Amino acid sequence: MTWQPKDLMDIKREFVALALQEGANRRELCRRFGIGAKAAYALLKRFAQEGPAAYSPRSRRPLTSPSRTQPLLEQAVVALRREHPAWGGRKIARRLADLGHTQVPPASTITAILHRHGLITSQASLDATPWLRFEHELPNALWQIDFKGDFALAQQRCYPLTLLDDHSRFNLALQACDSVGTACVQPHLIRVFERYGIPVRINADNGAPWGSPRLAGHGLSELSVWLIRLGIRVSHSAPYHPQTNGKIERFHRSLKTEVLAGRSFSSMHEAQLAFERWRSVYNHERPHEALDMKCPDQRYVPSPRAYPSSLPEIEYPQRDTVVVVKHNGEAVVHGHKIKVPNSLLKMPIAFRSDPGRDGALDVFFCHQRFMQLDRDYKTISN
Repeated sequence: MTWQPKDLMDIKREFVALALQEGANRRELCRRFGIGAKAAYALLKRFAQEGPAAYSPRSRRPLTSPSRTQPLLEQAVVALRREHPAWGGRKIARRLADLGHTQVPPASTITAILHRHGLITSQASLDATPWLRFEHELPNALWQIDFKGDFALAQQRCYPLTLLDDHSRFNLALQACDSVGTACVQPHLIRVFERYGIPVRINADNGAPWGSPRLAGHGLSELSVWLIRLGIRVSHSAPYHPQTNGKIERFHRSLKTEVLAGRSFSSMHEAQLAFERWRSVYNHERPHEALDMKCPDQRYVPSPRAYPSSLPEIEYPQRDTVVVVKHNGEAVVHGHKIKVPNSLLKMPIAFRSDPGRDGALDVFFCHQRFMQLDRDYKTISN
């Protein structure tokens, strides 16, 4: 299969960025991107010779010239700011250098240029205030997923689905959805898994379609049950504390400022086109201050855990007491009826002694503990 015409430049750029990562499995990337090895290696060879020009027709005129005078460099600063109104001096300085400009002025000088041209407002200065957070050491150790609220289109509402790698801030999905249900979300996740592989853990907010730890049995939803069966650990943000999903909350701030604010879209397709254009800039062009002014694609590598063609069998250690969930979310263990999520209907769950609590039982679905019972078989609050 050859390169597909839709979003051709973005797909090529993303493929090259991932293929050039140290230790990248290029044959596997070809399979995930649905392209032939011959076309892929031809693109990599051209990229080695021409750099970013390899993504577009050979006649493309270079964006920069080292012989440009200072006034032209100032014009480049202004042009970048107009193209990306939320970018500050540090991002613009790094992007100018990435584009090949020489004698790029320091960020403070660029900020002065922006002030001189009336391109920085008091609100923009407030939005630039950094958030403090930690990060996981490796890509795919944790993905953060959520919806960016919703907004009105001409005849329906759009719910932007966002998925972010914690370590690299690489945006794995930015999808215009017509609902927040599992039937809408799951196909998009499958496409992400097919391209980027399976993460160790996914952290979600509370509520549909993710579930909630405040509900009985950790509120396992149909979607979280599917993710757990794939071998993914599912966790949730602390209620009323969005900082526990902080990177995606910060991503949403950027999405609102750079894409949604002051704009309207007539259709889901129009919104998706805007999302795809911005996602490409965010992943491959926009320097990130938390990444030492690198772009997310410079820190992200796909997961070595490929998406399986079928769900694996559910197995438990022999020491566990295994029961199958009946209708109405009922499981019977040692003569006691236990209420568990209805999403586990007809599936085996395991009861295992808790070594830290005398007489208590941990209740597992696959690898994930979702409930604890005391010696009287009553639920223990986690």
